[in-house]
Amino acid sequence: MPSKIKAPTSQFVCSTCGYTAPKWLGKCPDCGNFNTMQEELVRPVETASPLRTGVSQIKTRALPLSKIGYEKFEREKSGIGEFDTVLGGGIVRGSLVLLGGDPGIGKSTLLTQVSAHLAQTKKVLYVSAEESCSQVKMRCDRLGLNSDNLLLLNETCLEDIETNLDGVEFVVIDSVQAIYTETLSSAAGSVGQVRECAAKLMRIAKSKNITFFIIGHVTKEGALAGPKVLEHIMDTVLYFEGQPEDNFKLLRAVKNRFGSAQEVGVFEMTGEGVKSVSDYSALFLSETRGVAAGSAVTPSESGNRCMSVEIQTLISRTAYGMPRRMSLGVDYNKLVVLIAVLEKRCGIPFFNADVYINAMGGIKLNEPSVDLAICAALASAASDVPIDKYTAVFGEVGLTGEIRPVTYAEKRVNECLKTGFKRVILPAKNLKACQKYADKIELIPVQYVGQMVKELGLRAATTKNE
Repeated sequence: MPSKIKAPTSQFVCSTCGYTAPKWLGKCPDCGNFNTMQEELVRPVETASPLRTGVSQIKTRALPLSKIGYEKFEREKSGIGEFDTVLGGGIVRGSLVLLGGDPGIGKSTLLTQVSAHLAQTKKVLYVSAEESCSQVKMRCDRLGLNSDNLLLLNETCLEDIETNLDGVEFVVIDSVQAIYTETLSSAAGSVGQVRECAAKLMRIAKSKNITFFIIGHVTKEGALAGPKVLEHIMDTVLYFEGQPEDNFKLLRAVKNRFGSAQEVGVFEMTGEGVKSVSDYSALFLSETRGVAAGSAVTPSESGNRCMSVEIQTLISRTAYGMPRRMSLGVDYNKLVVLIAVLEKRCGIPFFNADVYINAMGGIKLNEPSVDLAICAALASAASDVPIDKYTAVFGEVGLTGEIRPVTYAEKRVNECLKTGFKRVILPAKNLKACQKYADKIELIPVQYVGQMVKELGLRAATTKNE
């Protein structure tokens, strides 16, 4: 009589050296590190049958590329335009979407609105592991949402949640750190529980074609709490960013298997819930642009869209021997390098001044095309001469002071044209591709940083790079 397969058991594994123990230990006996023992599930492996050892019994075989068919992904609209844009055009059926953000940022409100819209035609389950069903109903009443297809469940056990998935097409888990599986003895929110619950949700989503929206907590550093494998399992990882007291929020995609991973969505928090923002000028551009020195506007490419973003700089004389450099939304190392380029190639001194730089609206500018705008803002602040409010700047800056061409130059010029700018300073090598806009907007090509400084009338360059 064949022996029965034993139920899955758990063991504790050191995350540093891999030492295993049957119970939790505060200190690893092998490597000596503290608090590194994490619970993991051990599944017994069934011995292969002799009938399945032959080559003819192989279940799956490798196929040539030419015989692989295309799989069409079905997308559903969420009812919130910016949310669909960040997802790549809509919600993909059978996918796992992880939404992270600070407490009180609006994660539950956003997914409640999405659930209510989907429930108009589909069956949706909202699993609230942190709030009671009455609290979720109060939120729905406040937002003016109501649907009989929206099912509410207050449960933390994953096995009990799975029994309520009959006929459900979309599921919201709020949050993954609050649910647990009975196969592990550790508490909910531990590394082992989060990893195992995410793996089970992934298997359910792919086998039953159910779309899961999973809310995740973040640490004080701003990263998703739990193991990094949590993000690897997900199809899409989104971050909801912004200050709780601010009305505008940013939804950023950091991973997307069905679209661009560089998309950014803009939302406004109102009394009726979360609303999409299509006009970004109020968020990324200030009304006093062109009045005070130290600001420049650049068209920034983010995923499939282009947005005009203002960069502001403040320079003040330092009272200490070591000047301070601080950047928000711009890479710190990039700022230091561009300061050195301006000092060497344009003769603008920064050695005795503190430099502060900020990208408006809380957006992060990581692409090389913002280099020239940063240099323009720094030169404007150093010379105390404001840049015309109808002038935009973009281009990559090399260590020699050379202005290198950037991608999507036509798209950037077109964005400047739509935003109301009258002239654009751009790399000389991008001029040919943008000639079709020459009769609508003034195009000023530059080859060196010194030429840009001279065109803006900030300070004459002291080198030959003019």
